[in-house]
Amino acid sequence: MQFRIGYEFKYRFPQPTPCIVMLNVHHSRVSDLVQADNILIRPATPVSGYRDLFGNWCNRMVAPAGEVTFTTDVTISDAGQPDPDAEGAPQVPVEHLPNDAILFLLPSRFCESEQLLDLSWQLFSKEAPGGARVRAICNYVHNHIRFDYQQARPSRTALEAHAERVGVCRDYAHLAIAFCRALNIPARYCTGYLSDVGTPPPLPAGDFAAWFEAYLDGRWITFDPRNNEPRIGRFLIARGRDAADVAMVTTFGPNMLESFRVWTDELPAV
Repeated sequence: MQFRIGYEFKYRFPQPTPCIVMLNVHHSRVSDLVQADNILIRPATPVSGYRDLFGNWCNRMVAPAGEVTFTTDVTISDAGQPDPDAEGAPQVPVEHLPNDAILFLLPSRFCESEQLLDLSWQLFSKEAPGGARVRAICNYVHNHIRFDYQQARPSRTALEAHAERVGVCRDYAHLAIAFCRALNIPARYCTGYLSDVGTPPPLPAGDFAAWFEAYLDGRWITFDPRNNEPRIGRFLIARGRDAADVAMVTTFGPNMLESFRVWTDELPAV
């Protein structure tokens, strides 16, 4: 099956402003793109690219003063299969983890796993280590946090999300990641497109989504505590320790976001 994916951001800058934009589909899915998902900028602006420490593609530019639009609209292919069931995946002992997974056991800016250590073991110690324990974490987070887009706050941490019991998809992911790390399960934050295929209407307005991957059975496996059910049409953009590593647009100066649209629409079969 194929999907139309893309976005349109309109900013207003009072002066020329350096920016870093992380909006390209992750290199692991580039071969599924029917066209290159180049970022179109109006007015035309010189751009240079680089890969960050996590392998994500980043674009650097100096946005000109005035209104600036970032947009992409492309087609991507997908197998059309839901997220895999990983409940039976075994946990990997810390001493057998690959070196590049160790970083994702450590606390990070939004995932204060060391402060959730006692609570994590109180809540989940009776669950079998591995996929069953991560599934229990997702169930708890899904039921503990109330989704409310109006209550979104970019500074909210996992600990605060647990205390406030409200948030958006990034808060669900941060709390689940923090619980996993406290239980010696490497977990990393993911952001990207997520379609509404297979979900009942009314469908929400388009947005980017956040989920996480846990390292189990020698591989990284997708979990989504916000939706807490297998989904079809998930297209990764970036991974990191938490949301601080994968900001879609980072600006180094004053600006105003005037409009924001994201779409992940299934295309009719040809």
